[in-house]
Amino acid sequence: MAKVKSIYICSECGYESPKWYGKCPSCGEWNTMNEEIRDYSKTTTKSSSASVAYTPAVQVNTISTTDEIRYKTGLNELDRVLGGGIVKGSLVLLGGDPGIGKSTIMLQICEHLGEELRILYVSGEESKRQLKLRADRLGVNSDNLYILTQTDVELICENIRQDKPDLVMIDSIQTMSLSELNSSPGSVTQVRESTNYFMRTAKSMDIPMIIVGHVNKEGSIAGPKVLEHVVDAVLHFEGDKQMSYRILRAVKNRYGSTNEIGVFEMTDKGLNEVENPSLMLISGRPLNVSGTCIACAMEGTRPILAEIQALATATGFGNPRRMCTGFDYNRMNLIIAVLEKRAGYFFTNTDAYINVVGGLRLDETAVDLAVAVALVSSLKDVPISADAIAFGEIGLAGEIRSVTHAQQRVNEAVRLGFQRIIVPSHNMKDITPPDGAQIIPVKNVRQAFEAISE
Repeated sequence: MAKVKSIYICSECGYESPKWYGKCPSCGEWNTMNEEIRDYSKTTTKSSSASVAYTPAVQVNTISTTDEIRYKTGLNELDRVLGGGIVKGSLVLLGGDPGIGKSTIMLQICEHLGEELRILYVSGEESKRQLKLRADRLGVNSDNLYILTQTDVELICENIRQDKPDLVMIDSIQTMSLSELNSSPGSVTQVRESTNYFMRTAKSMDIPMIIVGHVNKEGSIAGPKVLEHVVDAVLHFEGDKQMSYRILRAVKNRYGSTNEIGVFEMTDKGLNEVENPSLMLISGRPLNVSGTCIACAMEGTRPILAEIQALATATGFGNPRRMCTGFDYNRMNLIIAVLEKRAGYFFTNTDAYINVVGGLRLDETAVDLAVAVALVSSLKDVPISADAIAFGEIGLAGEIRSVTHAQQRVNEAVRLGFQRIIVPSHNMKDITPPDGAQIIPVKNVRQAFEAISE
């Protein structure tokens, strides 16, 4: 008789328990214990007398890295996020909201990679005809692209061992399943074990794999958190599906920086690269309108200009509302507190709203000054000069603190036509003033607003 037993597994950390808990005893998360049915009659254990092979340790200085191979995808923005291309033998997890462009970008890079590589595209969601229709729409007609519609992980890996492709794409991991597990596809156990199976295959055969992973309602990769620890790189698509622009960000990357981003535009022909995201983010901004200021943030090695919009209006409630999109809510409250205490701009009876135009999320403290100036501009209803830009970190004493990469931010602002650049006074020693631009050092928010307002 089969030994079937019900267990509960935490979707965040993978903790297993014979009974249900409202709060996971391991990671402390609430409502993450999911029921799984496990058949213990199928599990086998290794014999205690089995021989164990000895593997000697290798001296680090004897390991060669000259033979590292990176495959260029044909999309410079994607290569930038990956750290220069797809590393041979790596396992890449690509996540994002439904319909944001995960499958599209995977099929697009097949056209360029298919010129030299043999690619196996495994789909558990679409039929071969559906994939062919989408490939025709995207202009993908490579002779080295092979389609396999299969969801059994063991059969897929056996196919990989027989055909030995140069690159494998799995779409998606939530549809894959191992026959020896009784749980349904997409469950915590299936996702974890299927990813481990693919990882062992990729490493043993030195074949790179790109795996698509769906996200849950909180925006994180659906499945256990250990899934992100298994893979070598985690890429995440950001952006509103109602807008045409997409931002690809590296959450984890063992072969490159996690600070780089790639910007794409979704069209009817697929995803197009946006080589100048600063121009895209500030195009169409209103002139002679209060409550808007241009900020400069560093995304890896790339300076990006973004428009910060603020709205301060009289509240109709007992407690004023605070809302922000694309900026940290707690940081906004901190800036408002500093403006009231140190600069004399009072928001006590005022609702305050912050919006970063274009769907970009700015977490760098260098945009504090632009947010503060935009808030004061809206509060006093005084427009900011159209050719002005500001960057700097705001301290609790009301001072403007220095930021990194000041010269790169100034050069990017000048390149896009800004002539009045508000910088922290401590950064002046690091800046060589360019021709045709006025560098204005400031020490506090009040100085910055007076220098930047029309």
